[in-house]
Amino acid sequence: GPDASPARQSKQHIVEIDNVSKLYPSAEGKATWALLDVSLAIPDGEFICAIGPSGCGKTTLLNMIAGFIDPTHGEVRFDGERITGAAPERGVVFQEYALFPWLTAQRNVEFGLKMQGMGKAERRDRAAEALEMVGLGGAAKRYPFELSGGMRQRVAVARALVNHPRILLMDEPFAAVDALTRSTLQTELLRIWEDIGITIFFITHNIEEAVYLGDRILVMSPNPGRVQEVVDVDLPRPRQRSDAEFGKLYAQVSGIFHQQGDSGD
Repeated sequence: GPDASPARQSKQHIVEIDNVSKLYPSAEGKATWALLDVSLAIPDGEFICAIGPSGCGKTTLLNMIAGFIDPTHGEVRFDGERITGAAPERGVVFQEYALFPWLTAQRNVEFGLKMQGMGKAERRDRAAEALEMVGLGGAAKRYPFELSGGMRQRVAVARALVNHPRILLMDEPFAAVDALTRSTLQTELLRIWEDIGITIFFITHNIEEAVYLGDRILVMSPNPGRVQEVVDVDLPRPRQRSDAEFGKLYAQVSGIFHQQGDSGD
């Protein structure tokens, strides 16, 4: 199929953010630059983490790549084409699970495919495959209230994966679960990322999570939202949090983060 083209095999940029600014008008009549002059290229297959205090534009950036909002200036491109709206090839996973409580895990995962008019049998197969991928093959018939927070978040990931997206956009997806569940979900996400060769743009408040997951870390600063520094995480996988190199990178990112003074939250 088209995926076998040589261009797909090379590390071309799947997302290009070109000199992007976003202005939000405010009630008092003075506008806020949520993002100012941000440029970033994300290679196909990269796991990139964005961190920074509230108001630094991380979510605005994610929402632009998703196609939910447009830049005020500049351009966001996906596979060379300007993004003009949302598309299933750009899957989104939010912090809140956003599952329909009246649908089973399986039906939640199938929902988008049903909206796209996909037939029942194909829908069922695709949803079963996605649930299997997140380790929830046995929970297809259960309702969200019967699942733990970690399991609900896995369903949300399966719901994005069922569309066979090229990129997964994740906004603090593991922030609401306990530490043990969080580390399990991180390890699972890395397994999925390696298995299917997808690109991931992952927002987190947690420096350790960014160093554990990312190929690169985008450190952002607020007022106006901009990229302060991009840190390459040159650590072999699987990464050990107890490693000296891990600690060194953690300290480096933490240092950049705290140079920002108290302009954050």
